[in-house]
Amino acid sequence: MRIVLVGPPGAGKGTQAVRLAEKLSVPHISTGDLFRANISQQTELGKLAKSYMDAGNLVPDEVTIAMAKDRMEQPDAVGGFLLDGFPRNVSQAEALDQLLQTEGITLDAVLDLEVPEAEVVKRIAGRRICRNDSSHVFHVTYSPPKQEGVCDVCGGELYQRDDDSEETVRKRLEVYHTQTEPIIDYYKSQGLVRTISALGPVDEVTERALDALKREKAENK
Repeated sequence: MRIVLVGPPGAGKGTQAVRLAEKLSVPHISTGDLFRANISQQTELGKLAKSYMDAGNLVPDEVTIAMAKDRMEQPDAVGGFLLDGFPRNVSQAEALDQLLQTEGITLDAVLDLEVPEAEVVKRIAGRRICRNDSSHVFHVTYSPPKQEGVCDVCGGELYQRDDDSEETVRKRLEVYHTQTEPIIDYYKSQGLVRTISALGPVDEVTERALDALKREKAENK
């Protein structure tokens, strides 16, 4: 299957993308991973992207699209893929359609992970990270440490990252509503969107997504 995963920050896209890609036996193509891979391998696209990033500028759509095209043409993506973080706006969605059209293939579904804005703020603003090891992550509500402000694993100090502050989260949501959310309407016009609730345990959200994809497959047989 060829799937695009969308949803606001804090919806759990990264977690669900990895789980769904594994269940569906397709590669998980994340724009973040694409940028890191191209930059670390010093590809021409990576060097180009880095030049924009080093100057403090946004990487142009055409560079992002070229990276995604290159990745989707790899042998493991021939039978399908799950796109996470791309397309990020309508112009990228249109470019993706054109790209797929030239290959004679189409998207099967766009999974929209829905979560109330108040929950997004609660999820992200409640995160606390260990200063000694950033892989030690806690949450003031959902997975609090035994002792407030202290990492259960190593005893390090827990802190809130600047980009996890409520003010920053709300700004990120504004960007999502302005730039990315319009692609949902774009894909709805093509009958591709399957909206699922991203609330509840991770396993339940995964099952909802898989059920939505099964229904999509059955309806289009």
